[in-house]
Amino acid sequence: MVKHSSVFRSTYADVPDVVEPIHEAVLGRAAEFGDTVALVDGVNGTTVTYHQLDLFHRRIAASFAAAGLRKGDVLALHSPNTVAYPAVFYGATRAGASVTTVHPLATAEEFAKQLRDSSARWIVTVSPLLEVARRAAELAAGIKEIFVCDRADGHVSVLDMFVSTAPEAEVPIDPSEDVAALPYSSGTTGVPKGVMLTHRSIATNLAQLSPFIPMGPGDRILAVLPFFHIYGLTALMNAPLRHGATVVVLPRFELDTFLSAIQEHRINGLYVAPPIVLALAKHPAVAQYDLSCLEYIVSAAAPLDARLGEACSQRLGLPPVRQAYGMTELSPGTHVVPLSATNPPAGAVGLLLPGTEMRILDLDGSGADAAAGAEGEVAIRGPQVMKGYLGRPDATADMIDADGWVHTGDVGRVDEDGWLFVVDRVKELIKYKGYQVAPADLEALLLTHESIADAAVIGVYDEDGNEIPKAFVVKQPSATELTEDEVLAFVAERVSPYKKIRRIEFIGGVPRAASGKILRRELRDRETRRAQSAGEKENT
Repeated sequence: MVKHSSVFRSTYADVPDVVEPIHEAVLGRAAEFGDTVALVDGVNGTTVTYHQLDLFHRRIAASFAAAGLRKGDVLALHSPNTVAYPAVFYGATRAGASVTTVHPLATAEEFAKQLRDSSARWIVTVSPLLEVARRAAELAAGIKEIFVCDRADGHVSVLDMFVSTAPEAEVPIDPSEDVAALPYSSGTTGVPKGVMLTHRSIATNLAQLSPFIPMGPGDRILAVLPFFHIYGLTALMNAPLRHGATVVVLPRFELDTFLSAIQEHRINGLYVAPPIVLALAKHPAVAQYDLSCLEYIVSAAAPLDARLGEACSQRLGLPPVRQAYGMTELSPGTHVVPLSATNPPAGAVGLLLPGTEMRILDLDGSGADAAAGAEGEVAIRGPQVMKGYLGRPDATADMIDADGWVHTGDVGRVDEDGWLFVVDRVKELIKYKGYQVAPADLEALLLTHESIADAAVIGVYDEDGNEIPKAFVVKQPSATELTEDEVLAFVAERVSPYKKIRRIEFIGGVPRAASGKILRRELRDRETRRAQSAGEKENT
């Protein structure tokens, strides 16, 4: 990495911006790859070749257009990973739609909120999730049609679109302005917001990533992380399909199914989150499978403890587990530990991608640069930066300053060789197994309980190193009988499983600043002291 004045720049040669629609940027070489298998259903073995994927996504685009979908419409893709997911995604973008990806475990109320906020008019789901989708459509209103990827009475199936004779959609797309994907992210804090990622920003980020983790025909990648998440969408769908690799698709993470798929399909590259690294490092079931086909592992979406990464690589006889860094608002990648790096420093999240700039800002909030080698807030600028938050210019301005720098909310430092280490978060989001959980959302929900007077939520770490939501709850004076289990159940009934509060502590009062802002750092410091005290007792 080269540093000019206070700006760090990548030592890798710049790559030209990819000014193409995302479906062309990914499937532009589909004819060249032809009968190479693009997708494999890791459960039932169904395969889709590159020729078929190219044809299918064009037929789906034609069918969407015939149904009335028009350029600028938003389509909600509400599905676990399936071999149909890429064809639906690229079919929608070819028809001119923006795709808002929806967590398959979202409640109807959460789904409806996203539908309303994104102004979505079309839904594609799967039959097991159909009732949630129908209820969400009723709550949101304005949905024109719900399609399914499999079969369900009364709904058009994507499978039937494969043989559609509708004329091919010819929709002019401006890759620099038109939004291809609209995932939802909480940014640094607060409620989820639609992140407007253009065709150009996503496609260019794919080109930026190519020198770091090369892929091609013969590579076999296991898609176990969800496509709806920007990490899965990029690393497990767009990137491998752009280069002719084969993607083995799993609908969810189940350890034995995951390990069996690696063994059976001879997977050579894994892109995972830290909980899977933990399983590979410690779970006894790993020893029952032949994982000798693996060549590398990349971990992202949440911080990976260096010791855990080392334990995983040693157990499997692999090079060090690579890390990558980014965020939804950055399409998402900014740093990766290259596969070619022979001895990357432990804990580093990577080197700057081509064409990407970085500053480390002083934590005093002045906007000045931190001293050389000191910790500070990571700020990023580059062609992968989002267009903005949908309908939220103020939130966009809070995130991206007048000079185009994205203030990530992460605290990092850079060593003399240009490696970035992320050491803390300014932002208050909790990363539960890679999923974003906004404390403000959970606090607002807790305060609807008649027996709760006040509440604060922070992230703490469980015995396996996963960050989990913990609530500090102040009881109403009359609610002396309120129990931890009652509070846990109250939240669990109203949120997606990954948002559930995992621990409760009753306290006399929530620490707040004069402005009323919750002083989460005080609560985190309390947890740190408690952990240190427990460790000292264990050692005596």
